[in-house]
Amino acid sequence: MPERIAIGTRSSPLALAQAFEVRERLYQVIKPQFGGFRREAIEIHPMSTMGDRNQGSLTEIGGKGLFTLEIEQALLSGTIDIAVHSLKDMPTEVPKGLIIAAVPPREAVHDFLILSAKTAAEMNQLTVENLPPNSRIGTSSLRRALQLRQLRADLVILPFRGNIGTRLKKLAAGEVDATVLARAGLNRLGLHQNQLIGATLPIDIILPAVAQGALALETRDSSPVRAWLDLIDHRPSHLAVLAERAMLRVLDGSCKTPIGGLALWQDGDGLQLQGGLASHDQERMIRAEMIARVEDDAAAVQLGESLGRELLRLRGQKV
Repeated sequence: MPERIAIGTRSSPLALAQAFEVRERLYQVIKPQFGGFRREAIEIHPMSTMGDRNQGSLTEIGGKGLFTLEIEQALLSGTIDIAVHSLKDMPTEVPKGLIIAAVPPREAVHDFLILSAKTAAEMNQLTVENLPPNSRIGTSSLRRALQLRQLRADLVILPFRGNIGTRLKKLAAGEVDATVLARAGLNRLGLHQNQLIGATLPIDIILPAVAQGALALETRDSSPVRAWLDLIDHRPSHLAVLAERAMLRVLDGSCKTPIGGLALWQDGDGLQLQGGLASHDQERMIRAEMIARVEDDAAAVQLGESLGRELLRLRGQKV
């Protein structure tokens, strides 16, 4: 048992909340076997990433890897033992020598529409369909923007970056009429639904980002902490995101391509994977779904790759 375990994470309030959640899960499985082990021996190391420092458009400055590069370099150098990432921010290819060793139980997968008090007062129902004409929606997600415009062509989509607290302050200041955030992040920060003016967006309206709500616990493939991470891995969540990420890999997903995906377990029927890919003209989301019995990693990957190829076929591309 090492004297300390170092966890690396981004320094935002949400990232820190996720790291402390993982620390507690680790502590609860280590403590029974090593009575003298202290919670403080699992250290949290906040880190700044290029994606945090650069507030420009992700499509212009390089995409998802901007939130993981420095943390993965610290892993490879041995400065930290575990990296905690929001899995939706990770590229589909993991650097050589590293592995996603565990995925804890997944949080909520849906997106959440948050309204300014002024906008909400003008609405009978708090839904996208009932937003006032030409409402300004703050989001820098091409996936969200495409699906919102497909539902309501009159909506004005404005770039909107920053951590959750920053975005909520901008909303309160009247910079936009509404914004869309992941329900998982709000939950992890303790911002429950009754504390916000808005509504959960159904999957048939907004298909979530691949791996939304899931955490990735990354480590060196030779690290002794893998044995502890195995104990906090949630196989249903892990298999679901494996399928989603396999689909994304086939689609060559990046921040430049609007893609959505969600795998849900169906009682007695296996894993149902839904996927969405922007049409060539970026005017609509092409959707498809498949269901399969999934009992291991290989079957999850096969399901994801099959749906990815089907989406490319529906889009008119050779597969």
